[in-house]
Amino acid sequence: MQSILTINGGSSSIKFALYQAGEPLQRGLFGKVDRIGLSGTNLTFTAPSGNGQGSQRITASDHRSGANVLIDWLEKQDGFASVAALGHRVVHGMKHTQPEIITQDLLDELHRIRPYDPDHLPREIELIEAFRQRHPKLPQLACFDTAFHQSMPRVAKLLPIPRRFDAKGVQRYGFHGLSYAYLMEELARVAGAKVAQGRVILAHLGNGASLAAVHEGKSIDTSMGFTPTAGLVMSTRSGDLDPGLAPYLARTEKLTAKQYYEMVNHESGLLGISETSSDMRDLLARETTDVRAAEAVALFCYQAKKWIGAFAAALGGLETLVFSAGIGENCPAIRTRICEGLGFLGIELSEPRNGQNAALISTDASPAAVRVIRTDEELMIARSVGRILAFHAVNQKD
Repeated sequence: MQSILTINGGSSSIKFALYQAGEPLQRGLFGKVDRIGLSGTNLTFTAPSGNGQGSQRITASDHRSGANVLIDWLEKQDGFASVAALGHRVVHGMKHTQPEIITQDLLDELHRIRPYDPDHLPREIELIEAFRQRHPKLPQLACFDTAFHQSMPRVAKLLPIPRRFDAKGVQRYGFHGLSYAYLMEELARVAGAKVAQGRVILAHLGNGASLAAVHEGKSIDTSMGFTPTAGLVMSTRSGDLDPGLAPYLARTEKLTAKQYYEMVNHESGLLGISETSSDMRDLLARETTDVRAAEAVALFCYQAKKWIGAFAAALGGLETLVFSAGIGENCPAIRTRICEGLGFLGIELSEPRNGQNAALISTDASPAAVRVIRTDEELMIARSVGRILAFHAVNQKD
């Protein structure tokens, strides 16, 4: 039976999974290479049905070498020979609206737009090229994280800077699109198509955090913008800042553009405020004894609450709120604090359900439903690849 391989490259990791083609897709072997470029790089994996788990120490100075080690390992595993196509998560896709087969032209375009996302795109290109070199006949597909938000109205995409920059592609794009696409499909499955067509706010709250406003199944706005640094405060990213801060710090602290970029992406957010940790679990454990941790948690919840209010206004109401990703799925206390005071939007949490991380955490009488849905970007990639393979198979028959 044919299978699909998914690759999800992070800043220092490569997640992978094999899915058997069919309806529904069945996940087989999966795992990740983590701590790429650091000491203690590991390849960990789980075999089908949980019958086998393992970990091995490897050497990988960058994503290309990590990919080659991973390919060496995958080639020895049952199921790799049946891989019909490979799907990549590509964070930035500019104006691309659908997953696409990676051609040389598309690869050249990704090289051209690397400055739009210097933290992710170069690594993702390295992964694509490593697999292309080793398995040139294996079809590879790009699944763009920005594609979900291409439906946003023009007013939600515009940045209020001189128009000439807009012509060069400098606008709000939004990210976490694969997660949001998956959440919308799951919402339709668990709550029905009518609910999924309603006024929905999706809260992807993890190390990277964003929210999206969705109406009639389409994104109408999202908190991230031109880059994934914008919007809500995150683990190490600042979220929205006063534009005047950059020249001020350049004058007073002699901060270069590169230093400023590093600060707002890797030294800010929860880590910057708390000065101790970027992990919400650590901060919750310390907040009663460390005011810095308490302030970091409070700011995260306050900003998330504000975004929900803003998106409810953009939507003209709220019918469903969905929490997802690491914090959204696993932190009842954070969900409680975000939802406090939102009764005017029809939000009424059931604390017993919330404490159990139930699928539906609002009360039966709550006008707006509040749900917890576990996201799965890898499965969304596999679904996208499977649909394109099926489409091409049908067209070839015709």
